[in-house]
Amino acid sequence: MAGNKDLHAANKAKKDEFYTQLSDIELELKHYKEHFKDKVVLCNCDDPYESNFFKYFSMNFNQLGLKKLIATCYDGSPIADSQLSLFEVAEIDKEQAAEKKAYKIEITEVKDENGDGAIDLSDVETLIKNNKNVLSLLKGNGDFRSEECIELLKQADIVVTNPPFSLFREYVAQLDQYNKDFIIMGNTNTLVCKEVFKMFKSDRIRTGFTHFNTGMFFYVPDTYEKYHHIENGKKIARVSTSCWYTSLPVKKHTENLILYKSYSSEEFPKYDNYNAINVDRYTDIPNDYNGIMGVPITFLDKYNPRQFEIIWQASGNTRASTPKEILKLVEYTPHLEDRGGCAILGGQRMYSRIFIRRRLSTQYLQQEETLPLAAEGEIKYNEKQ
Repeated sequence: MAGNKDLHAANKAKKDEFYTQLSDIELELKHYKEHFKDKVVLCNCDDPYESNFFKYFSMNFNQLGLKKLIATCYDGSPIADSQLSLFEVAEIDKEQAAEKKAYKIEITEVKDENGDGAIDLSDVETLIKNNKNVLSLLKGNGDFRSEECIELLKQADIVVTNPPFSLFREYVAQLDQYNKDFIIMGNTNTLVCKEVFKMFKSDRIRTGFTHFNTGMFFYVPDTYEKYHHIENGKKIARVSTSCWYTSLPVKKHTENLILYKSYSSEEFPKYDNYNAINVDRYTDIPNDYNGIMGVPITFLDKYNPRQFEIIWQASGNTRASTPKEILKLVEYTPHLEDRGGCAILGGQRMYSRIFIRRRLSTQYLQQEETLPLAAEGEIKYNEKQ
């Protein structure tokens, strides 16, 4: 049975072939339909003949009103090029195909190719078979970091895929570098990695609508020894720390958390090495505290940047990269148990914590009938317009 230990082992071995089920893709992407109209969608970590992302967008090309769909295949994939014979793609030279497995598919329209009155995958298959301009071999290996794949990225409006988790941080950094909108699969363990966290801090990324940290099932290659069960002849593995990431609007991140608890020093003690109080659950955030608070990373799934400001994080080795002004703001004090920046409470290291404080802007004040004052001696937040 596949779990987090197996996922970490796969990461170490660079076994990145976890293929998302169509039902999970449909469940998430139904919330973004209005964002796809007249857009170029890129699936740059997907073998089109295996990827359910490609299937979803090709089947719904007209319904979504896409301008273009681009999908690329990496030649390191264990199933890359293995399905070409099913579609009898005669346009690809057999000797050339044997040497190069990386290819791309570009679709600008999907018609009822077989005349059966419906548009489905069979029409896409016919399109690929009969139109030599739809499928072409790549010069390189299809790596998303290659020059030709970056050129495809530049064409895209929205990137939608399940990137290799061993390269997730680099993948997200590239999306940020080229300022691309995206809907991608990820792991909740990456919430606090520096590439992702800085995007949360600047409101460039947020968790999606479904499956936050509840576990998802993925298809894996037959060569994988560890899996959960077999379905329709395919091995299925469960990853318990799965989530969606996106740059597009998500309703829950515009809604204020309902705060029902009041601050007390007994329930919300301060850390030994930071001038911030500890909040064990984001649902327990006190409604009358305006100072800095340390909350679990699960808070990011409910984070509304109009209600809270992210200050920094206390996690792993973050102290080394923390700006001096942030260390001064949180009044960091070295501690023997610190080991890199973790929050210490009662001499014990805590799990990763996100430092936040409430936004007391004019806009926010207008949304609240009353706003309790901060406890005496606590850091006050300067008003922002």
